[in-house]
Amino acid sequence: MKIYLGMLFLTLFLSAGEIKVAAAANVGAVLKELINEFNSIYPNVKVNTNIASSGKLTALISQGAPYDIFMSADMKYPKIVYEKGFAFTRALVYARGSLVYFSLKKRDFSKKAALLEDGAIEQIAVANPKTAPYGKAAKEALENIGIYEKVKKKFIYGESISQTLTYAFHGADIAIVAKSSLFSPGMKKFKEHINWQSVDPSRYLPLNQGVVILKNGAKKREAAAFFAFIFSKEAKKIFENFGYEIP
Repeated sequence: MKIYLGMLFLTLFLSAGEIKVAAAANVGAVLKELINEFNSIYPNVKVNTNIASSGKLTALISQGAPYDIFMSADMKYPKIVYEKGFAFTRALVYARGSLVYFSLKKRDFSKKAALLEDGAIEQIAVANPKTAPYGKAAKEALENIGIYEKVKKKFIYGESISQTLTYAFHGADIAIVAKSSLFSPGMKKFKEHINWQSVDPSRYLPLNQGVVILKNGAKKREAAAFFAFIFSKEAKKIFENFGYEIP
């Protein structure tokens, strides 16, 4: 993967500064660790974040929100931002996510997607497919499995994938969420095949997640440094520790 060498050169001259990162909800937990590692290299750079669905963030960017970097849950939205003239760089894939079925209670996940049709499953939390790429992927997977029409009446929609996970703790019997959600400290107690199971990845398009430097960050060395760091071996290791694949 090609990284902009000019940006890497600029990072050699960082002193202090501040940037704003707009990030998709699925990277909320991993972003904290990324920033901690980044600040071990650049301790004087303050990184502020806004976490929301990729669709909502794209709307805010289009309305002039002063973000410097946009980390999306897919490639569609950063491409839109670039094509509309709001991004300084083209989108690059920084990680690939995946979906899981998740429940607080022990479930018979040997049934896989058929579990969603069970009468005991009354509410299924999914992210809004109109604004959240992980919600779109969940819909696509269930359509390809052949049960979407049978179970959609059970859906409760979260604005983002993180809100969808919240619903799993407040009423939903099962949620379809990002695998990365399960690797934050408070979630590690939940076990595969007991509380969660991967959604068959062949049933939805790869969740390639893209990042761009926005026009607001075009002249900021701090933004260039953070953008370059996202593709560093240190950042890749952090992504992998949160269940992401690195393309």
